[in-house]
Amino acid sequence: MMTVSNEPSDALFDDAPLSDPDSGTGTAVLERTDTKTETRKTDDGDADRFAHYVSKERMAESRLTGRPVVALCGKVWVPKHNPSDYPVCPDCKRIYDEMR
Repeated sequence: MMTVSNEPSDALFDDAPLSDPDSGTGTAVLERTDTKTETRKTDDGDADRFAHYVSKERMAESRLTGRPVVALCGKVWVPKHNPSDYPVCPDCKRIYDEMR
């Protein structure tokens, strides 16, 4: 036996959870506009480079093995550049002065 409803087809979905996404529990999509800022390198990354304080033994070992060193300020890196080309790291200098 077939039953025919006189109600419009939309009435079948009035109680569906997606009929009103703002009510009850569920998920919603928040739109976020993309704001991309373009950064340009004008100094080839040298702006944040400093000459750091590291023991001579650690520097020599790093040059032989290629292992990173740890400066007084906590920076970890593999030395590749001449430190006399850069200013002294202010944190390393402060820590070194406190140790003396």
